Amino acid sequence: MTALDGRDVAGPEEEPEARTLASIDEAGAMAVLRRGIAASPELQKGLWGTAAMALAVAGSKLLLPLSIQLILDIGLGSDGVRFAWVLAVSVVSAVLVVGSIFLGRATYYRLVCMAENVLMGLRVRTFEHLHRLSLADHTAARKGVLTARVTSDVETLTKFAQWGAIAWIIDLFQIAGVLVVMAFYSWQLTLLTLAVHLPLIPMLRRMQRSQLKAYDRLRTRVSDTMGIISEAVMGMVTVRGYGYRQATKEAIHEAVDEQYHQQMRAARYFSLVMPTTDVFGVAAIASVVGAGVWWGGSWGLSSGELIAFIFLVNLLLNPITELGEVLDQTQTALAGWWKILDVLDTPVEIPVNLTGPALPAGPLSVEARGVEFAYREGGRVLHGIDVDLPAGASVAVVGETGSGKTTFVKLVARLADPTAGCLLVGGVDLRQLVTADRQAAVRMVPQDGFLFNTSVGENIRFGRPEATMEEVEAAIDALGLRPWVGGLVEGLATSVGERGESLSVGERQLVALARAQLANPGLLILDEATSAVDPETETTLERALERLAEGRTTLSVAHRLSTAERADLVLVFDRGNLVEQGPHEVLKNAGGIYQGLYASWLGNTREDV
Repeated sequence: MTALDGRDVAGPEEEPEARTLASIDEAGAMAVLRRGIAASPELQKGLWGTAAMALAVAGSKLLLPLSIQLILDIGLGSDGVRFAWVLAVSVVSAVLVVGSIFLGRATYYRLVCMAENVLMGLRVRTFEHLHRLSLADHTAARKGVLTARVTSDVETLTKFAQWGAIAWIIDLFQIAGVLVVMAFYSWQLTLLTLAVHLPLIPMLRRMQRSQLKAYDRLRTRVSDTMGIISEAVMGMVTVRGYGYRQATKEAIHEAVDEQYHQQMRAARYFSLVMPTTDVFGVAAIASVVGAGVWWGGSWGLSSGELIAFIFLVNLLLNPITELGEVLDQTQTALAGWWKILDVLDTPVEIPVNLTGPALPAGPLSVEARGVEFAYREGGRVLHGIDVDLPAGASVAVVGETGSGKTTFVKLVARLADPTAGCLLVGGVDLRQLVTADRQAAVRMVPQDGFLFNTSVGENIRFGRPEATMEEVEAAIDALGLRPWVGGLVEGLATSVGERGESLSVGERQLVALARAQLANPGLLILDEATSAVDPETETTLERALERLAEGRTTLSVAHRLSTAERADLVLVFDRGNLVEQGPHEVLKNAGGIYQGLYASWLGNTREDV
């Protein structure tokens, strides 16, 4: 895992599975279900109306045994066949069954609509929450794992939302309704049926607990697989360039194999549920037939009532068997829900402020007061930083790898908050600023210049989405980038490809700078935009940077000390401490750390020449 400033640090998710399993086991299925439903308000909207429709459909299944009993006992009486009665019962039953078919279709349509609304709402809320989390949370988790939370984990809820949630209501009501009708026919046979099924309850309960754990492990394996595959795809150039294909292939195969075995373990419990319920169902029917034939007459059962009762036992078995399948869907959904809830329950360390003091217009000053920062795992990476940067100044931040320089500028951008002390921009504490005002006034151009898979012009408009194309053109002209844009195949309409890979590294940085120019911030943070580009593009970039810096405060992480040479002020970091600050001309002869860094850089530059 990479820290803010490029160091490798231990993440907090080492061996997360044991903690997750203990948590979900301790919480229990009902607690997870209640919490999941609370987090999915779309599941509650119209649920009871849909449940009432579904119950009416389920109730129509009672028509068959009741019709059979009425026809056998009344229509086929000792005085002969009563055709009018048989026809009337048959016609009424047929009409009601056809009506239940159309009602069932409408019910299923409502269920699918509700399911899609549930999935959309949960995806949106999880995605938004991920973007509000601190940089420390994102640093601690693999990107593929986070992607799994809003994709595959949400998908586990599909069947549950489409049918599982309503099936629990319908099946339980159907079981209760059938038992009431059964008791009306024969309380003796009803008690016999319940006695046969009684041992099934603890067996299903035990299987449910084991199955829930198995599906939770499976969701962890799915996340791991997505993380490894995502890493392999994004690092394809490195994999092929360094001949790392075999090792990558083995890692993917191992992850897929682990997922497969865990899927088989989870499926094993499901494979036991249905045969188990079938065995008890067959035993119940056999017991009812035997007892009904042997003692039915003495209990006052007619032949029609006994046959109807057998049909009712079958109706009782259907929801019990279906609940076994629904239980599997529910376990899968609960495991995915638990992973999603784990994200939604992660506290947002940087809340969205809707009110607060206003920032002054123009260049912004930066003040650090005893700023410290530490990751959740490991020690502090910044120690009591105190500095005042005047508005309009060009400031370079330098230091060895791991010195804390990148951490500091990212705190200024409020990608995370200090663990101690405070940062003031324009004289206002960053934590008090209205979020929208801060985002408009403080902009950061990262070293990699990430682009989205759209056109050059649209990528520039990400700096200010409401901007017109005329304003985009003005930003291009302000930075002197018109010749470069004119050299593109389709100008601003040129597609940049996924992650901007259709453009060179330098061209991606030019787009990022134009994006910052369009945003027009009072404080611009740069993570050395020229550190990995060719000399020709570097010249264009440097000219664009000079124009971009005009009229605003700039804070640049300087990997090449040529940036420090041009800066008004240089901040030197070492092991998380601000050890030197001052103009380049003073520091290069001060006999401190900066003098050593500058001499080393100057020597390397001459060797390259």
